Amino acid sequence: MSKSVITSDKAPAAIGTYSQAIKAGNTVYLSGQIPLDPKTMELVEGFEAQTVQVFENLKSVIEAAGGSFKDVVKLNIFLTDLSHFATVNEVMGRYFQQPYPARAAIGVAALPKGAQVEMDGILVID
Repeated sequence: MSKSVITSDKAPAAIGTYSQAIKAGNTVYLSGQIPLDPKTMELVEGFEAQTVQVFENLKSVIEAAGGSFKDVVKLNIFLTDLSHFATVNEVMGRYFQQPYPARAAIGVAALPKGAQVEMDGILVID
């Protein structure tokens, strides 16, 4: 099986020892995205704005892989405050249509750079 690195300059550069995504066959594994503005590499402010920025960052990497949100089969959401769950659902509805991907939403103590939300996922491109 062939494996390739997926990179988008419209998403934040990797800040560690990882790739933005790896494509193996027709499956793409997305690394976690936090709400960094790719131009400034600074966190955006406010929970809803952070959630939108994470989806925009994911979208850039997904498009660089040749896919779209309809190709996402699994989405993992990490939240430092689970009371924001309803906001995540509302913002997610702007990016996804049914059938929605499988999903997990996990409460965590902390995220890199003080982010309030991080997401990763898997997509399958036919």
